[in-house]
Amino acid sequence: MKVEERVIFLVDCQSFYASVEKAGRPHLRDKPVAIADPERSSGIVLAACPIAKSRGVTTAERLNQARAKCPDLVAIRPRMGTYIKMSLLITKIFESYTDLVEPFSIDEQFLDATGTLKHFGSEVEMAQHIQNRILLSTGVWTRVGIGPTKILAKTATDNFAKKYPGGIFRLDYNNIEQELWPLPIHQMFMVAGRMTKHFLRMGIQTIGDIAKMELCQFKRKMRAEFGRQSDIKAEYYHMSALGLDPSQVRTAIRDRLKSVGHGKTLRASLYTKLADIEVVLLELVIEVCRRARKNGVMGQVVHVGAVETDGQRSSSFGRQMTLQQPTSLTHEVAEAAQTLFRKYWTGMPVSHISISISQLTSDEVYQLTLFDDRPRAYAMEKTLDMIKGRYGSASIMRASSLQAAGVARERAAQIGGHYK
Repeated sequence: MKVEERVIFLVDCQSFYASVEKAGRPHLRDKPVAIADPERSSGIVLAACPIAKSRGVTTAERLNQARAKCPDLVAIRPRMGTYIKMSLLITKIFESYTDLVEPFSIDEQFLDATGTLKHFGSEVEMAQHIQNRILLSTGVWTRVGIGPTKILAKTATDNFAKKYPGGIFRLDYNNIEQELWPLPIHQMFMVAGRMTKHFLRMGIQTIGDIAKMELCQFKRKMRAEFGRQSDIKAEYYHMSALGLDPSQVRTAIRDRLKSVGHGKTLRASLYTKLADIEVVLLELVIEVCRRARKNGVMGQVVHVGAVETDGQRSSSFGRQMTLQQPTSLTHEVAEAAQTLFRKYWTGMPVSHISISISQLTSDEVYQLTLFDDRPRAYAMEKTLDMIKGRYGSASIMRASSLQAAGVARERAAQIGGHYK
């Protein structure tokens, strides 16, 4: 019995952040737009629209560098909350075509159209239908890579669909040798700059150089470069070059929660005193415990990590402590975190600090103690969680966060380090 070949789409939103902003500002339709804080000339460009890119603006460069290339560049402060909502809306659109939708990033998602393709015509017709519906609903243009595997669909989007006016390209076993194999090795999925250098040193210049090689021969080359532990990596790259990928489009991609953590990058010159550092330490503990309670878990191991620097020297440490019983109570986790930090901090200014709890268990049952009223403490913490959930993280906070060292108010206005 012949196994039906899968039909996988990888749909990519073109210049997603910039497209969302331009869709809400029609007067900017023909203007070069970059997503970056306009008040920080040394800030990073998170995204640029096609017009800005055509004038030399690139993602991850400094805003002042982008403005030097494109003086009429319009910089718009990022709104991460808006982009997340738009991404979720696009997911809902995809789910009206197939129930097998897997987000790959905020602007890319896999769809398995194998079972529903017949209701929408050909692969290209279905892809065009999706493109038009997203464009009408959000103002965002999308490109679609099609293939029998996720790796081929992703490669079709990244290397081919973006170059075609219609934004659609199919890459399969009939055209892989003609289209994919001649590409330079740095265009292979999951091959970055460092790996490219290794491959070039090995005499591998194109994707086809790997595909045409016997696996045993490729493994020998990889072992000579990386050692015997490289066999698994060799198999991965060899399969990718051949377009082989057994992984399925999964709707539930989140594994069981293993830890809950938060970290914060700091300006080291401002965090030289223990009292100031502990303000941030406590704020991170509060957020870690709040997230743990939201997920219904407690942790028995508390981990503290920090990076220290005085401008010339730098060091880091990461230490953990096992508690007598699992907890997600702020004062219990904070006590352990402060003990760890005070013990291992060398006294240099701190540029990054992180807190996490692990060895998680359900918080449906917890240990009572003789000297603390833990049920009352949990009730109070959950009440605070409810207030923050309804009115925002900055609606109620510790008095210590109002000090100059506090970062909680700034964090409350951000998602992933960027403004909502």
